Amino acid sequence: MDITAKTILLTGGTAGIGQELARQLKAKGGTVVLTGRNIERLDAMRGEGFETIRADLSNAAGVDALVAELGEREIDILINNAGQLIAYDFRKGAPDADATDDGIYANLQAPIRLITALMPTLKSRPEAAIVNVTSGLAIAPASRQPIYCATKAGLRSYTLALRHQLARTGIHVIEALPPVVDTQMNADNDLSKMPAAECARQIVTAIEKNSAEANIGQVRMLRVAESISPALARNLMIRF
Repeated sequence: MDITAKTILLTGGTAGIGQELARQLKAKGGTVVLTGRNIERLDAMRGEGFETIRADLSNAAGVDALVAELGEREIDILINNAGQLIAYDFRKGAPDADATDDGIYANLQAPIRLITALMPTLKSRPEAAIVNVTSGLAIAPASRQPIYCATKAGLRSYTLALRHQLARTGIHVIEALPPVVDTQMNADNDLSKMPAAECARQIVTAIEKNSAEANIGQVRMLRVAESISPALARNLMIRF
């Protein structure tokens, strides 16, 4: 897909992978409309020439407000990048049930609801794409993040089924599976981290090539392990 002159809706575009995606897609000639929750970060991205929309995607009302803000805007590429890392470890204390619900909605329900709402405009375009950013943890979970892993695994399953449904349309369905990336979300993670700019570059390349999956960095090795033995992949990851 040629990104030039495409209109792109990018959720979670004010920091980390999303911020780098916004900059790289703009450099390719795309018009990027990005969302976020933090006013200062939105202002900073607006200062770089991006159109921004403040949106809370942790509930249905927030998703619907975003769709209403878009109005009749024609979207060529939807990138569901926004996500929340939910603290959920009984070894450290009782999890916050409300925060858990918000995270489940943001990571899984919001992308599904947004895709549903924007499907008519995506189908109307000569060529379109849906990019769902999941995680290597969608393949095999880590014990420290059960809710995050579950939501990303759910989004992966949804993406696989959606790709099959849309196979005869002009909509490409792409799953991006990042490894541990050097972002604020992973500030407390001691594992080796991929630079956000490199992760974004590989996602952009996958869009340009109409790839079904972008297995990024160490996720490629995890996919090999899974192909040999799903149990091996699970045993490698669960202790983290």
